[in-house]
This record gives sequence, C-alpha cells and structure tokens, in this order.
Amino acid sequence: MTTKQCDLIVIGAGPAGMAAALKATQHGAHVILLDEQPTAGGQIYRNVTHASSRQATILGADFTEGLSLTNGLDQSSVDHRAGVTVWQVGQDGSVAYSKDGAARQLRAKHILLATGAIERPVPLPGWTLPGVMTAGAAQILLKSGGLVAEGAVLVGSGPLMYLIAAQMLAAGAPPKALVETQSFSDLRGAMVHLGGAIRGWRQLVKGLGLIAKLKLAGVPRYTGASDIEIIGEAIVEAISFKSGGQTHQIETDTVLLHLGVVPNTQITRALGMAHRYDAAQRCFHPVSDNYGQTSLPQISVAGDGSGIAGAKAAVLSGKIAALNALFAMGRIDVSAREAACAPLLRKRTRETAIRPFLDRAYAPPDNILRPADATIICRCEEVTAGDIRRFASLGCKGPNQAKAFSRAGMGPCQGRYCGLTVTEILAAETGQTQDETGAYRIRSPIKPVTLGELAALSPSEKENSST
Repeated sequence: MTTKQCDLIVIGAGPAGMAAALKATQHGAHVILLDEQPTAGGQIYRNVTHASSRQATILGADFTEGLSLTNGLDQSSVDHRAGVTVWQVGQDGSVAYSKDGAARQLRAKHILLATGAIERPVPLPGWTLPGVMTAGAAQILLKSGGLVAEGAVLVGSGPLMYLIAAQMLAAGAPPKALVETQSFSDLRGAMVHLGGAIRGWRQLVKGLGLIAKLKLAGVPRYTGASDIEIIGEAIVEAISFKSGGQTHQIETDTVLLHLGVVPNTQITRALGMAHRYDAAQRCFHPVSDNYGQTSLPQISVAGDGSGIAGAKAAVLSGKIAALNALFAMGRIDVSAREAACAPLLRKRTRETAIRPFLDRAYAPPDNILRPADATIICRCEEVTAGDIRRFASLGCKGPNQAKAFSRAGMGPCQGRYCGLTVTEILAAETGQTQDETGAYRIRSPIKPVTLGELAALSPSEKENSST
C-alpha cells in the first residue's frame, strides 16, 4: 500500500476546518480533509446539509449559516474524506486513519488540526445514572434526527444552555427548568470586562433575547444553584439543589448537563506539543501564535481546539491558519501572509471581544471542578474524587502517576472526561499550579484500532505507525 502525499491535511470538518481547507485550495494547495462525521459541519453545523425545513426553523439562522461553508466545500477541489477515524498523527506530517475497517496512511507537508471542543465534564452525585447526558448530546439528537427530550431539566451554566433551551421550546418540548450555577457575584466580577461585552453587543443582545423567550414561555430559572444532586435508583427520578436560600426538588427522568466546552487536546497531547493552562477558561490549550502555528513546525491549530472562541471566530482562525500553512510550505512569502491575515486578525479580535466577559460570568464553580469525595469522576474505571485525594496524600503529584494508583484515565475515553477534574483535584491537594500538575500523557492510537486494520498497512506504514 502506497502512502498518499499531499500539501495539507486538515483534521476536523467543523467551521475552522472547512474554512481552512477552502482557503488553502484557493491558493492551489492539494488539501485532504478528514472528519469522523458522515457529512461536514462539525458540532455547530452538524447535519446542516440534510436538515429538514422544520429542523432548520427550530435550530435557527446561526445553524443554517453553515450551509455557505458546506456548499462551498462541495463545490471545491478539497478531497473530503468523511466517516473516518484518525488514530495517529506524526510530527513528520504523517496521519493514520481508518474507514470501514481498513487502515490508511497519508503524509503531508503540513497538518492543520481543527479538532474543535468537547463538553466539560460535570461530575455530580448521580451523574452516571441512565437519563443523564450532556446538553450537547441532546442537541446532536435534535440536529441529527429531529429528536427532543421531553420534560428535561438543564443543569449548569453558559450561553449554550439558553440556546438549547430555546431550541427545545421551538420544538414544542420546553425544558422543565434551568438550574444554573452562576450567581450574582459571577456577574458582578464579569463587569470588569464590560467594555468587551459592549463591543460584542450583538452576541449580548442575542443571549438576552433567548432568556426573554424562555421567561415569556414560563420556563423556570434557578440561579446560584449549589448542592446539586441527581436522584434515582436504576434511572433518574429527580434533581435536588439549593437556590435562593431554599432547597428545591424537581421530578424528571432526563437531566442535561453543561458547564461550557473545552478544547479537544487528545491529538495535540499525543504529538507532545506545548500546552498551557488558561485560568479564565479553566482548561488547557495548545500553545500557538496569532497565526495558529504551534511549537511543532509542521503543525498548526485553528478553532476551538486552540482555545474557546465560538463558530464565527473559528472560521476566521481557520483562514488565518491556512495562510500560515501556505507560508510554512513556501507557497506564499511572509509579506503576503501578513497582508492577507491582517483584516482577518482584526475581525477575530472584534469577534472575541466578549469572551472575557462570558468566561467570568459563566465560570464553572469550584465545587464541581473539584467535587465531593463520594462523586465518581472517572466513569470508565469508577474512580471517585476521594480516591484522587487519597492518592495525593500518598505522594501522587500528577495525573499520569494517578494512573498507576487507580487506572483513572485508562478506560475507553482515554481521559477525555476525567482529565481536567483529576488535574484540578491534584493541584488543590498538592498546592501546585495546574501547569505544574500537568495533564494525561496521550499515546497513539488516539482512538481504538483493531489488529486487522493494522495488518492492512504495508510494512513501511506499520513501521511509521508503531508506538
């Protein structure tokens, strides 16, 4: 089997990935775009090309904006390979992926990672019960199949909660309630960033409009919620919490959790590139410059995978990173890169002006970032927060050492949904910073791969894909 060569491999066909691929092909580059989904769009524009008119109406204009990108992709020369699982990326420009049980290897002069974000874990008592899922998962059901959870309670904080609640309302299945963790003190603390919020007034007005719709529809909102517990034996039966000085309990069989999103760093970690903890967004992201260039010369990043900024900023970041990749490959010189990027950088600055305000106003609470001892934090291996604290008392300093104590982070999700929580707990217990504590070391294969798929590779490809 021959390893196929190209100029640029883009991993992820969300807003950043699509924009990057299109920009690079406009300059004559041979681009291969790889993505797990059957159609382009990422999470924000998932299934936009096949959504029914009813789905489009429910999901709104922000959703259908994605058609300009997906249609442009269809009409371009981009080699879009959908429904593939990327399981190894090399610093030398190599990428191994599988499709329909067969493994393939590619090699490029440059790789652009547009892997997007994943929802932040929300470890609460009872969060492992059937009937609990993320708010983003509920939105996937709505986008992919037009399905909506009836009588659900949304728990957490962040602008996406209002959007999903409004979409549920438009679908005829309004949520029973929004149980929100942010408090008045969070909003007061965010006022230092009011100038940025005013510059991003369109997003602010949009959010206030969603809240007004929910209020007009009579959807209850409980803010400053604490002591949240999901109740049930075999399935979810109710949710209990404190708000406004009172204890509340709402009967429900569906709870949707959301505390914002964080960069998906599995590939960037596996590549060994530099990462930094963002104290405002309470997560790690790969270190990159304004053009998306990482600490590795052949690798760029774009979109929410490099830091949470939203879909419109992701499109701009994708274009900027593509221009940087063209420069890195020698297709354009530095003056051409800077001239083309200058207006895009200005637009991105305006688009992200509101982020500091939102990050502070909807900051995840410490009692969920570092939950009570009895709360399971590693769902795969059933490790509790108390277990991690006990390991710290025995001398455990970081997540990778914690694996030896408990297998935390070694299950099927490979630490995607416990990694940040383990870091937060260990940092608090040891007195280290999150950067000093570190994160899980990720090794290939990034996603599960069978021996049969590996056997399909040629001898040279097996050597390149060995770990």
